[in-house]
Amino acid sequence: MTETIEKPWTGRFTEPTDAFVEAFGASVSFDQRLYRQDIRGSIAHARMLTTIGVLTEAEFNAIETELRSIEQAIERGEFAWSIALEDVHMNIEKRLTDRIGEAGKKLHTGRSRNDQVATDVRLYLRDTIDEAILPALRRLQRVLIDLAEREADTILPGFTHLQTAQPISFGHQMLAWNAMLQRDAERLLDCRKRVNVMPLGSAALAGTTYPINREMVAKELGFETICSNSLDGVSDRDFVIEFLSWSALLAMHLSRFSEELILWSSAQFDFVDLGDSFCTGSSIMPQKRNPDVPELVRGKSGRLYGHLMSLLTLMKGQPLAYNKDNQEDKEPLFDAIDTVQGCLKVYADMMAQIRVNAPAMRQAALRGFATATDFADYLVGLGVPFRSAHEIVGKAVRLCIDRGIGLEALDLASYRALYDGIDESVYAVLTLEGSVAARNHPGGTAPAQVRAAVVAARAQLG
Repeated sequence: MTETIEKPWTGRFTEPTDAFVEAFGASVSFDQRLYRQDIRGSIAHARMLTTIGVLTEAEFNAIETELRSIEQAIERGEFAWSIALEDVHMNIEKRLTDRIGEAGKKLHTGRSRNDQVATDVRLYLRDTIDEAILPALRRLQRVLIDLAEREADTILPGFTHLQTAQPISFGHQMLAWNAMLQRDAERLLDCRKRVNVMPLGSAALAGTTYPINREMVAKELGFETICSNSLDGVSDRDFVIEFLSWSALLAMHLSRFSEELILWSSAQFDFVDLGDSFCTGSSIMPQKRNPDVPELVRGKSGRLYGHLMSLLTLMKGQPLAYNKDNQEDKEPLFDAIDTVQGCLKVYADMMAQIRVNAPAMRQAALRGFATATDFADYLVGLGVPFRSAHEIVGKAVRLCIDRGIGLEALDLASYRALYDGIDESVYAVLTLEGSVAARNHPGGTAPAQVRAAVVAARAQLG
């Protein structure tokens, strides 16, 4: 039998909502996750209504007690959600009025579902940033910083164009990843400022005739300020778009990290071992060990980019003020939140267990003439103009390629034939350790600088 429930807005209607339309328009299947914020907002609103005389103290106490009882029932899984009641707000309000009668019906005085849902979403996103996403991001940063400290002396080839460029410290590479995440953290905190603005009191679109105290409610709910315009207050979803933009940037960074890990864990590189817990096998090739976690994280960047495009498209054609289109803001937001949390958790878990193959990295750095720039700098130190030094080094590299050796193995006579000012001291600058240690300035890859940068990175985390 089809459930028939009288809705509080049906007074001017003479026919019931079509059953398919009712199901098509319902959001309770996904917006029920806002229940804590909805109840918290309702209690704050009720407390304010009490101070202006709309509710008595007894009515407020009954509302607060029952709302907290409803919250507990939801958390125990004992609350029956109804599609016929459309959304989280109507489901909770209906249970409240069923339990306490007229006092419950007074709760919606001075507000609309338009400003109610906007408030709930802002509270939910703020709570998620504070309690889940920022802590997960900081955890991953700590893992990378610890790894950087541990591997400050480990040498690997640095690449440009995916070609061997110069030797660097593995710790320096991990701090480069952390630098990206630190910008993400700063952007997230900046985004939070615009999330933490209260629309409640905007009502449907024009405000309300009741003498409400918006500042009181904002303070109780922890909002820094209130929306200054009621039309914008109910229709603004910039804060959701900004968070999705932030998510897309984070996903891009994690995807770049993943690309390197996928390459590094391959047999051709063999720089790192991701651990069996973060890899899978092949159904047909028994020797395979696939880096599924970084591949999945790389793939999820497209999912997060899609959510951003979805919300930008959702909003671009909407006139003021609230439109039903805005119901479509929640599923992309909720999925983005879940996806980001999952990616950050699995990445921190994986990087905490990564094993570094330092000998393989060092051997790779010995290939590709990674110290060629150091040789050029050495010649400049002898008074050779840089462009001339560049040409001399290029000839030395060509000579080594023909002989199948590295720069460090080329004999002194061959060096002196290229430039007679070269002496035995050239070999000190052609070592990997010498090359890395020579870049001993803030931001450089020298192990001493990596350790100093680790201290500074930890200080940024607070």
